[in-house]
Amino acid sequence: MREKTGLALYMHAGSGNHGCEAIADSLLRQISRSLSGRVPGFTNGSQLVTLVTNSVEQDRKYKIGTMAALAEERHIADYFLTHAAYYLWRKVTGDRESFQRYRFRAITGANAPKLAVSIGGDNYCYPEMVEDLILADRCLRKQGTHTMLLGCSIEPDTLSGEGRNAGLIEDMKGFDRIIARETITYAALLEAGVDGRNLVCLPDPAFSLPVQLPGSEKAADVRTILSNSSHPGNGTGLGKESNAVGINLSPMAMNYAGDSGALLDSVRGLVRHILDDTGFDVKLIPHVVWPGNDDRVVLSKLRDEFAGQGRVELVTDRSAEELKGEIALCRYFIGARTHATIAAYSTGVPTIVIGYSVKARGIAQDIFGTADHYVIPVQELTGKNQLTDAFEWLRENEDACRNTIQEKMPGYINAADRNGQEILDYYRQI
Repeated sequence: MREKTGLALYMHAGSGNHGCEAIADSLLRQISRSLSGRVPGFTNGSQLVTLVTNSVEQDRKYKIGTMAALAEERHIADYFLTHAAYYLWRKVTGDRESFQRYRFRAITGANAPKLAVSIGGDNYCYPEMVEDLILADRCLRKQGTHTMLLGCSIEPDTLSGEGRNAGLIEDMKGFDRIIARETITYAALLEAGVDGRNLVCLPDPAFSLPVQLPGSEKAADVRTILSNSSHPGNGTGLGKESNAVGINLSPMAMNYAGDSGALLDSVRGLVRHILDDTGFDVKLIPHVVWPGNDDRVVLSKLRDEFAGQGRVELVTDRSAEELKGEIALCRYFIGARTHATIAAYSTGVPTIVIGYSVKARGIAQDIFGTADHYVIPVQELTGKNQLTDAFEWLRENEDACRNTIQEKMPGYINAADRNGQEILDYYRQI
């Protein structure tokens, strides 16, 4: 058997989700900076790794394709006869991994890499995805590929107690390395029996994503933007006072809400309060534009409802770096998408998260020492004034919030920048 070489990133859902784009973009930049031709099997240049993606078209649109060799997953559901044949094979043989071998043909069999890194770590927050994640990891390991999990967030009750998922715990123990992105998940994995020698805690790589401000031709290092954002109301320090409240709302948050109508009423009430009782404008910022899961659908309703005010803007779709630039210019940010709020935190913008999982709680707790006030569980939004009250709390505590971000974030971004190096350090060991 030939010696395996090469590095693959998998479980990338495509850049139409700009959070997925932000992870891949940041990570590829980190790897590219660290490689410099020093790792056997690689050469200098832009095509340093294979990024296995759910959509090559999306990644090329948002320029991820300039930093990696792209390989698209094979979509078995698109081909009836193939799907039927694999279903029959699975039924007769019990080979439950066959679908995943078909899906990841680019990195299975003769194409097997030395190391495969799952970069969709927050996928484990969604119970409906866990079985396929486990099967994909298992088929890679059986062919002798080392596996690593990055950006991991997992609900603690799926790792212990009554909600314990034995298959999930076995899968976690099967990874050669796991990078948890917040300490709640890190502690839960240790408690579940994952070997601490194989476990690291680093912030999400997207904290280090560069920022492209509106009107700029290229992106800037996020640390530069952060260093210019410490003065309240001064935005990014470009001499223009920030006068906008950024808002992100998603269909996924609506689905997780105990009452989706109450959630929308709460956001609607917040927008009305901002327009009637403050001098701020409202900037509606989508962060996922997938069909069937498109933030613009719900945000367009809000835009249309307040169109007569002249102070509500729906930001058009653009790359993760450009959206981060739009968010950086906000005075405050209220968001449901995790990576929209990461963009806000990392550019010094006081933020409230409309959260529905451990990833929101864990990240806020690591930054502020508590998730209280900073994360509003979407399942608990039942009244139209809850977000308005949370926003007023943020305004009253703006200085303290900004000071905490300014104190914590430089080190946090530097730590996030180590994700790529962590991958390469392990690659050199195996």
